[in-house]
Amino acid sequence: MWDEKYDTDEYIYGKSPNDFLRNHYDSLPKGKILLLAEGEGRNAVFLAKLGYTVTAVDISSVGLEKAEKLAKTNGVMIETICADLEEFDLGECKWDGIVSIYCHLPPQVRKKLYARIERAIKPAGVLLLEGYRPEQLSYKTGGPPVASMMISKEILLEELPNFTFTHLQAIEREVHEGSHHNGLGAVIQAIGSLK
Repeated sequence: MWDEKYDTDEYIYGKSPNDFLRNHYDSLPKGKILLLAEGEGRNAVFLAKLGYTVTAVDISSVGLEKAEKLAKTNGVMIETICADLEEFDLGECKWDGIVSIYCHLPPQVRKKLYARIERAIKPAGVLLLEGYRPEQLSYKTGGPPVASMMISKEILLEELPNFTFTHLQAIEREVHEGSHHNGLGAVIQAIGSLK
């Protein structure tokens, strides 16, 4: 499915970084950053240009090829890993930061991934996340077609119990990121670190 979506010359989510990441990247410690479901690489390239050591993981080899092309065009290096997040080994105490931008998964996959995030992030590491809330279904401006794959404050607090969030808000905002995220959206934004 994702290979087919990305199989176009267009960068379907654009080449510019996500607004929330652009405005809050300085909350991420300098070091090794893992980007989940990174697709065509816009956020990975943005962070690499700022001096972060970036690893982008995605299920789509086509998306990651475009990410590597975007990195080359911008004169930076990123590591890409083609893997299914249901099975991907994030490692133990490995990352200074983990970035999750519109990484929407079935609940049973998400819960297991979030547990692995808690083990994979360093004690002083930071999780930065933006995703669509269930209310997004009424906007139809992006995101998955089912509420169960959306994210809420309650889900984050329940499924990431070892995180303290310095920033956690549910808002409506204009999202203009390529042709696939375009218009008013209901989002959750979070920045947190281990307790």
